[in-house]
Amino acid sequence: MDAGKTTVTERVLFFAGRIYKIGAVDDGTASMDWMAQERERGITITSAATTCDWKGHTVNVIDTPGHVDFTAEVERSLRILDGGVVIFDAVAGVEPQSETVWRQADRYNVPRICFVNKMDRVGADFHRTIDSISRRLGATPVAIQIPLGTEDSFKGVIDLIEEKAIEYVDDSPEVPPVEGPVPEELIEEFKNYRALMIEKIAETDDDLIAKYIEGREITSDEIKGALRKATIDYRLVPVMCGSALRNLSIQPLLDGIIDYLPSPLDIVGAKGKDYRTGEEVIREPKEDAPFAALVFKAVADPFIGRLVYFRVYSGSVKAGAMVFNATTGNRERLGRVVQMHAQHREDIDEVGVGDIAAAVGAKNASTGDTLCDESAPVILETITFPEPVMSVAIEPKTRVDQDRLSESLGKLAEEDPTLKLSYDEEVGQTIVSGMGELHLEIVVDRLAREYKVEGNVGRPKVAYREAITLGSRAEGRLIRQTGGHGQYAHVWLEIEPLERGRGFIFEDRIKGGDVPKEFIPAVGKGVRDALGAGPLGGFPVVDVKVALVDGSYHDVDSSEIAFRVAGSIATKAALKKARPILLEPVMKLEVVTPGEFLGEVLGDLGRLRAGIRGIEGEGDIQVIKAGIALGESFGYAGNLRSLTQGRASYSMEFENYEKAPDAIAKAAVTA
Repeated sequence: MDAGKTTVTERVLFFAGRIYKIGAVDDGTASMDWMAQERERGITITSAATTCDWKGHTVNVIDTPGHVDFTAEVERSLRILDGGVVIFDAVAGVEPQSETVWRQADRYNVPRICFVNKMDRVGADFHRTIDSISRRLGATPVAIQIPLGTEDSFKGVIDLIEEKAIEYVDDSPEVPPVEGPVPEELIEEFKNYRALMIEKIAETDDDLIAKYIEGREITSDEIKGALRKATIDYRLVPVMCGSALRNLSIQPLLDGIIDYLPSPLDIVGAKGKDYRTGEEVIREPKEDAPFAALVFKAVADPFIGRLVYFRVYSGSVKAGAMVFNATTGNRERLGRVVQMHAQHREDIDEVGVGDIAAAVGAKNASTGDTLCDESAPVILETITFPEPVMSVAIEPKTRVDQDRLSESLGKLAEEDPTLKLSYDEEVGQTIVSGMGELHLEIVVDRLAREYKVEGNVGRPKVAYREAITLGSRAEGRLIRQTGGHGQYAHVWLEIEPLERGRGFIFEDRIKGGDVPKEFIPAVGKGVRDALGAGPLGGFPVVDVKVALVDGSYHDVDSSEIAFRVAGSIATKAALKKARPILLEPVMKLEVVTPGEFLGEVLGDLGRLRAGIRGIEGEGDIQVIKAGIALGESFGYAGNLRSLTQGRASYSMEFENYEKAPDAIAKAAVTA
């Protein structure tokens, strides 16, 4: 999604005085795209954090990737932000990946404002973009600016609230804009949009709606106050516009961030659970409250070691302090506390409410952990990440590289929660699983560049799953007598299929103490062990309910390990009788193509057994929505490029698991 997020961020930092030279994404000099791969490809891969000041307010900025393969970076950033600026391309409007990010922001209740960028491009249409925000995202956008000029004649904006034109007479960032009255030729459009804006804002405020109905004048301060409240309550989304590349309308965007997005003090508080009692508690955003912070990222810094990024929700903490990790139950020392500006660091003595910083020394803290005051321990809501859907096998080129490969991959996996590692003993390969082809490509590239580890990489493989279609019942028995204490455990399990996406449920239905309470968790662990490798092809089994219904024990010979083994034996036996099936990951695919190539693209999708769900047209551009099996999508980028002379684009994201056709299942199981 090339809407210009990093370019906008670069201008925001320049005008706020955080940087003194504007970098460019295309030249590989953007300060927030600091990785070599980002500079080469012109895309953001890892979220970069920084801080700036605007008109007496401190603004913490995180520039996130747009590509769905790096969804973990967006997920963790949204979890700890109070508000967001969503950037749209004025020509493309709402792109497929914009929808993904918008849904993530909805899930975390993040208030947001929209900035329609690239207003100076041929085909830019501010009004169409607003329509697509409403139609495709289900939001209620309200324009608080309209463009002054269009395409190559775009030269500024008209402020609908303050009733003035802001014109940029020069693209140079050193030349300030000129404010003046609304041009005569735009008065009619201005009046229409202002009336629509006031009507939408008034509908969210009882006092304003009364004034509006009575025809009384509504002041700009009243409009701003009501819009701020409606934005924070997720009822309205203010929309602004500009051209970041030409430095147009960045200062009004900064004003909008301060005026309409919440400060940490506007947020009710961070929800969590009391560490001791498990009861729900709210950590108020107050400096005198007990310290509580959420770790949202951990990275291996080549210069100062392991860096742990965290967001402070209440209280404050000094560098060198000892804090409590309520997630792991361990104490951690924050040796140094640094403020980050992309990959540059500035040492600071203390961090307080709303601050985002990084600590050196918290060796055991990882993404999603809560750091807090030991006298008032709390566990804040953690961050959830999607499961990987694609894997590649990597083997070292030499035996010497084996340990270095494992160590380097371990560091990358710690940094990226959507990267999963496993080891195949039979063939001596490390299996790396991720969110897509680009994600895994970047991992392999980083191994070679940052860790100097070369490996042979296999072809991408699909992360299949297994499920059952019938209920069944089976017995698991372990009886071993080898002199002295033996091992004895005996269980009966019943299993049944669940709806797709429900995961795993373990139920204790033991009556009368046939299996003692202290051994029941061990049975559950044994069940999970067995579900890790299904009967068809050794793939994980999902969407199953397992109930422990009967069993017996021995006073002397029974143990946790015996019941864990018995639970595993019973589960494996029950799965075989439950008519297992193979599931394949299905991706939600959206292809944007010029109308002249629609037939070829549809024909190709039919060949790939994609299910077409709808076709929408905007001008000459056609948007195809489809579902496609991940296994059929490998190499689709090249196919699409050759079919459309490079003029079409697409995005994919994981949707769900569905039953694989028999031929696919047979090939996957025997592979």
